[in-house]
Amino acid sequence: MERFVFGTKEQMGAAAAEKGADEIRIAIAERGRANIILATGASQFEMLRHLVAARGIDWGKVVMFHLDEYIGLDAEHPASFRKYLRERFVEKVPALAAVHYVNGDADDPEAECERLGKLIRGCTIDVAMVGIGENGHLAFNDPPADFETEAPYIVVDLDEKCRRQQLGEGWFATLEDVPRQAISMSIRQIMKSRCIVVTVPDQRKAAAVAAALDGPISNMCPASILQKHPDCLVYMDKAAASLLR
Repeated sequence: MERFVFGTKEQMGAAAAEKGADEIRIAIAERGRANIILATGASQFEMLRHLVAARGIDWGKVVMFHLDEYIGLDAEHPASFRKYLRERFVEKVPALAAVHYVNGDADDPEAECERLGKLIRGCTIDVAMVGIGENGHLAFNDPPADFETEAPYIVVDLDEKCRRQQLGEGWFATLEDVPRQAISMSIRQIMKSRCIVVTVPDQRKAAAVAAALDGPISNMCPASILQKHPDCLVYMDKAAASLLR
């Protein structure tokens, strides 16, 4: 695991996006196609803004897999991650080869997990661009996270700290409005990515970052599993890195 600390969110996002763009270019050069995973949330704002502006990428050869989505929200809800990705990424680049959204409002969430699993199984994921939650979650795998399941996508319960983070970031008006379940890419599926680029800003993430990067590997801090990944790069601003050893 490599760590990079920047003075501002802007610098952090630019550097993370450039690394992700490099991995995409390499995959297209080697195999003629790149498969990527994109996360959402406030931590990804700057990174995505720079990624869509990256030069030298044939976006028509890129397949995007969606990391997670709330259960019960339609794609036009202000907090929908499909809406987030559509507005901040998909509509800002030329047409992608494919976009695989998580349909959180599917009638049968388990069946939706199976559908997504069939799409991603056997795919080489070239780069996953993710964040770390205030409770140490990776995707929507809140503690205690399932480190064992091989299912690519799973239905998960969201703990209160996770739900309060979504409220605090302004996605919902009240805590009761925040869904209690989501469909999330599993820990093992994320870890299968060839490269993982982690973007983490803000003081409110500092304790989680310290636990994930300096603490023991534990499903009580799900992002700590990233210590085991052979090519994981963590991009932080000074505030997020303030409690690191």
